[in-house]
Amino acid sequence: MRKIILATFISLDGVMQAPGGPDEDPTGGFKHGGWVFPHSDEGTGKALFELFEKPFALLLGRKTYDIFSAYWPHIGSDNPVANKFNSVTKYVATRGDAELKWNRSQSLGKDVVAALKELKAGEGPDLLIQGSGDLIQTLLRHELIDEFNLMIFPLVLGSGKKLFAGGAIPSAMKLLRTQSSPTGVIFATYQPDGPVKTGSFAMQDPSEEEIERRKRLE
Repeated sequence: MRKIILATFISLDGVMQAPGGPDEDPTGGFKHGGWVFPHSDEGTGKALFELFEKPFALLLGRKTYDIFSAYWPHIGSDNPVANKFNSVTKYVATRGDAELKWNRSQSLGKDVVAALKELKAGEGPDLLIQGSGDLIQTLLRHELIDEFNLMIFPLVLGSGKKLFAGGAIPSAMKLLRTQSSPTGVIFATYQPDGPVKTGSFAMQDPSEEEIERRKRLE
């Protein structure tokens, strides 16, 4: 069975819009495109390369696919990320019929959720999501993401498209691993861990066991 793995850059207030450059996605009047660059260092690069070391296929929304397909095929063969992205299968959530010209690209068809459930149930490498904010919202609503790899940057953007934009099903998360970079970026990997658990710090009557324990201590 294959997993769907999310890997994304986010700010402290959860914004994931246009991390790579000023013109990447200015929709909604977003003016902070390229906010990742000032914090990039050897640590962030190493964390990304580790993510790409295991076999994977790319899972992309159409907007992210168009950005990637206009960039990665034209990067030199000495770039390890370009080599990976150009060679792996790309599954694309797209409503249009325009040809997907990037090597090994295929549409998920009209029913994206059904197509992904079928892919997850089959054999093959895990499906790695990059960018693709609209597609992520669909996956969150259907609880299809198995692992969250978050690169959390030390800044507040105030506005922009957010990772948990609304409609996500409440869920507890289990922290699998974490590390940080010299520039203050936190790398945290989570997996869904069942329903949200609640409690209260209000004073409660002690249980019978607690009463007996207190008596023994007197």
